[in-house]
Amino acid sequence: MSIWFNKQIAIDELNRRGRNTMSEFLGIEFIEIGDDFLTATMPVNERTRQPIGILHGGANVVLAETVASTAANAVVDLSKFYCVGLEINANHIRSVKEGMVTAITKPIHLGRTTQIWEINLFNEEGKRTCISRMTASVLSR
Repeated sequence: MSIWFNKQIAIDELNRRGRNTMSEFLGIEFIEIGDDFLTATMPVNERTRQPIGILHGGANVVLAETVASTAANAVVDLSKFYCVGLEINANHIRSVKEGMVTAITKPIHLGRTTQIWEINLFNEEGKRTCISRMTASVLSR
């Protein structure tokens, strides 16, 4: 059973919403919507690396919050509510020097006033590189 408010949610629409934002600058793209998950990718390049040549931990967090915040807003009626990040944490497990990282988010809790999302990031070999958790506040318009 799908968790999305708009059952016709489209990848193109999610990517369009990211235009002219940090998401576009970092190359974040949504690639898959499942019944209870959302997936996005981000390149590891000169915009996302730290000076020693590995993916910046802050870029991991931007990707994690982007995919989780987008998912959070996709499960509410946007004519009545919107969601914003309240707290996020991340554990960086493995460094990445090049390629793409993929983030997959799934809900842990979908409540009336808060949501909790788990976000796992993986390298191109499918190895987990970061695990994050974001709490979103559900606000009335």
